[in-house]
Amino acid sequence: MKKVALLIVVLVAIAVGATWIYPLKGGNGNGDLTLYGNVDIREVQLGFRVGGRLETMLFEEGDTVAAGDPMASLDDQPMQEALALASAGVMEAQANLDRATTGSRPQEIQQAEAMVAEAEAALDNADKRLKRQQDLFKDGLNSRSALDDSVAQQEQAAARLRASREALKLAVEGFRSEDIAAAQAGLAAAQARQDQAQTQLDDTKLAAPSSGVILTRAREPGAMLAIGAPVYTLSLSDKVYVRAYVDESRLGQVVPGTQVQVWSDSSAQRYQGQIGFVSPRAEFTPKTVETPELRTDLVYRLRIIVSNPDDGLRQGMPVTVEISSSQG
Repeated sequence: MKKVALLIVVLVAIAVGATWIYPLKGGNGNGDLTLYGNVDIREVQLGFRVGGRLETMLFEEGDTVAAGDPMASLDDQPMQEALALASAGVMEAQANLDRATTGSRPQEIQQAEAMVAEAEAALDNADKRLKRQQDLFKDGLNSRSALDDSVAQQEQAAARLRASREALKLAVEGFRSEDIAAAQAGLAAAQARQDQAQTQLDDTKLAAPSSGVILTRAREPGAMLAIGAPVYTLSLSDKVYVRAYVDESRLGQVVPGTQVQVWSDSSAQRYQGQIGFVSPRAEFTPKTVETPELRTDLVYRLRIIVSNPDDGLRQGMPVTVEISSSQG
């Protein structure tokens, strides 16, 4: 009789144990697949692309922000001055290009023509003087040095005429194509410096990249910041994921796109979602997810996208994921 009673106790214990073990392995008695995971909400640290003195911080920890909301700003006086300097450089480069492409003014051409006429008259006078000195030298009425002086004066006058004619030619033709190209390049460089200064000025304003909740306010107005120094930590609310794991025997029920239900122990709210990613690589079950008995099992990681998240789902929260057997 005692042996029969002992056998009954053992059978009952086995049945109870199976009742506990089966859900851990993914069954719920009706063919649906039940998985266990954790909420995974992405976070981002926000900072400025430029350094400077922090001027304003508009949000506190726990505040909700929408995409594009102004969140903080730096003192922009240095950037304003740099932009003004760059804008002046653009004006100067534009003036240089205009001068190169427009060419000489009519007054400059007229002046060059007058210089040519003056040089021609001087050369004519030098030619006549040289002719007289040569005639006198033939008759023995002057010295060799006087003749040499007249020759030098005539050569100087001829050289000045050639220079004047070249100057007139340049005035009429204007700048060379190389000079115009250099002026165009100078203008492009000045405009690039202006754009860079404008970008740095814009970067003194920090806006929310996405909707979310402020987790950390790391700085206060007046602080000097280096480039990229974090001022806020933002928990993004536009996408909420669940990280779960499944063993190889049930991979056929967790293909991407499969609809699921998600819930937590903290409320009766059920959330809709779908499987967005199944890892192609097996791994040992994380210790934070399963019982010690199952830690040596090889499983595949899932990423589940929650379709209707709200404040009830928080970072790291344990949740239950159920996949209906009708989808298998």
